[in-house]
Amino acid sequence: MFGFASCSKKSSSKNTSTATGWKINDKKGGFQYASNYKQQPAGPGLIAIEGGTFTMGRVQDDVMHDWNNTPNQQHVQSFYMDESEVTNVMYLEYLDWLKRVFPPTEENYKNIYVGACPDTLVWRNRLGYNETMTNNYLRHPAYAEYPVVGVNWIQAVEFCKWRTDRVNEVVLEKEGYLKRDAKLTDVSGEKTFSTETYINAPTKAFGGDEEIVLKGRRGKSKDSINLYAQRSSGLMYAEYRLPTEAEWEYAAVANVGNREYNLYQGQKKYPWSGSYTRSGKRQVRGDQLANFKQGKGDYGGIAGWSDDGADITQIVKSYPPNDFGLYDMAGNVNEWVADVYRPIVDDEANDFNYFRGNVYTKNKIGEDGKVEVVTGDNITYDTLANGKIIARNFPGQIAQVPVDEQETYLRQNFDKSDNRNYRDGDKQSTRYFDFGNSEDDEEGGKNEKKMYDSPQHNVSVDSLGVMTRKYDRSSKRTTLIDDNVRVYKGGSWRDRAYWLDPSQRRFFPQDMATDDIGFRCAMSKVGPKTTKKTSRGKPNSK
Repeated sequence: MFGFASCSKKSSSKNTSTATGWKINDKKGGFQYASNYKQQPAGPGLIAIEGGTFTMGRVQDDVMHDWNNTPNQQHVQSFYMDESEVTNVMYLEYLDWLKRVFPPTEENYKNIYVGACPDTLVWRNRLGYNETMTNNYLRHPAYAEYPVVGVNWIQAVEFCKWRTDRVNEVVLEKEGYLKRDAKLTDVSGEKTFSTETYINAPTKAFGGDEEIVLKGRRGKSKDSINLYAQRSSGLMYAEYRLPTEAEWEYAAVANVGNREYNLYQGQKKYPWSGSYTRSGKRQVRGDQLANFKQGKGDYGGIAGWSDDGADITQIVKSYPPNDFGLYDMAGNVNEWVADVYRPIVDDEANDFNYFRGNVYTKNKIGEDGKVEVVTGDNITYDTLANGKIIARNFPGQIAQVPVDEQETYLRQNFDKSDNRNYRDGDKQSTRYFDFGNSEDDEEGGKNEKKMYDSPQHNVSVDSLGVMTRKYDRSSKRTTLIDDNVRVYKGGSWRDRAYWLDPSQRRFFPQDMATDDIGFRCAMSKVGPKTTKKTSRGKPNSK
């Protein structure tokens, strides 16, 4: 009897407000909250990465002598990351969905599918025969579990957004908030699910079809309480996204395997322990631990006893994982990360969740005072510097606009929407200390004194849809760096072992693609840093 009484008391107190003493989740009304929420589950394909501190940018070799890495201490919050790179079959599922929902034969949607397709021509080489990969690598089932390539940074970001919506869509279907199988039988260009649309304007999700977006679980609502799932319901996942450079490097080096009590014992040169690329274990001694270029003209080793089992890319998870359980964090393909590239990491400005690339936006509010949802008639397309046309947003999503003075006035932590060049590229960072007195710096003026004087290619489309591309032929450009180049890391099948070091970093334009850059997704962890009840002092506990 005492046990039952204790349980009853505990359950009762959980649904009673400690602030007012009122009852929470009362069926008659009042404050509704997910008081029984336990913890965030890992999303499909994700591995939990417990956050911590580490030295970012500490390389053991710097044969380039380019000062591209400066060791600095950073702290990363706990997060989730894909167990392996995004594969061809995963990306094909994305393309299949786009083609079914937004048929490229329809004028309004013709550039959505085409804009998302990887560039299969990245395999071509002037003096090499690679047409087999050009024609087969993306779609042939023989390459299904190989990492997708030919995807630029913008396309990778759009894939992450799509994945977020599809994962949350099936969650709400299982919980009874969406009509069963509507994602297959009722979906169309004007009836799609968007996580943010459902949260901010649930009556506009799926084109406002009340037969699909149910009121209450499985459409059974006896009152006006809990008609729709909300962010506070704790059901939906946080967004899939590209990992930041700090997150990627922290996850790749996996110092957790070298931890003893509160210290890291030694420094890893690669995602695995030791200073060599070959395994020292008895059963597989001498086998390569990653897929990379051994030397000039040696992409896979000697036939019959291959060094790494691959010449181009390789099936994901073909090599041992690191101490976090992540595969291919070195070799196979390089991977896009979220950051805008700069030669330095400004740890003086921030040493917590470091990320350069924040562009803050907010939901666009229409004339009716409600959020404006994108439709097939007002969808916006961006023409990239290379002429590729990509949809900025899909029908069903909420239109976004830059934040304005309403959000920035009298703030100390940020004062504008676009923060990509903060402290390294903005006017205050240049060597021209009189920027405030220059007429070029006045509103509407042309700023000729930019820190990063990169090429400015021009692409224009006339009223007839004819596209004109003009290269920047100036001989006075001083750099390739601007706010549209992104960091990629990890080394690939084309790279020597030097680039397998997790701290190495390179950059590439965000609207271009290659045959050796892929990506994987990450997701922020909400709630506690860790849920494991292990001794904090136990050596090598993960």
